[in-house]
Amino acid sequence: MKRKVVQICMVLIMVWLMAGCGKTQSRTEKLRDLPFTVLAQEQLPAELQNMLEEKKAESFRLTFTDEDALYICVGYGKQPTGGYSISVTELYETENAVYVHTNLLGPSPEETGQESPSYPYIVIKLEKPEPAGQTERPVVFE
Repeated sequence: MKRKVVQICMVLIMVWLMAGCGKTQSRTEKLRDLPFTVLAQEQLPAELQNMLEEKKAESFRLTFTDEDALYICVGYGKQPTGGYSISVTELYETENAVYVHTNLLGPSPEETGQESPSYPYIVIKLEKPEPAGQTERPVVFE
């Protein structure tokens, strides 16, 4: 499992380095918004549930793939109370990558009385593309 995390980190570093070298307008131009599903914890693969449980205390950004889906996970670490939510403001693909942008939304005034800490995160599921052999695009977190 640590090997997978290291591989994910290496891919993200490579994307970051490549983004700074030879960036052109056509490669970052939005092609289309992507349809997605936000999953509840009980809908997640067991391996992903375990990874998120280990990471939830700190902010994190990671991806996970299985046979038929790509999961994009964004966590905001420990928050002082409950009632937080996360919105997906953008999720789209370009020629070379998938871009995702999320926002942490604070609790409403009615929910501020909760005193136990929370660990808000979101898991976005994208179905894998149909054409076999198509290379997976890296995910860029904004």
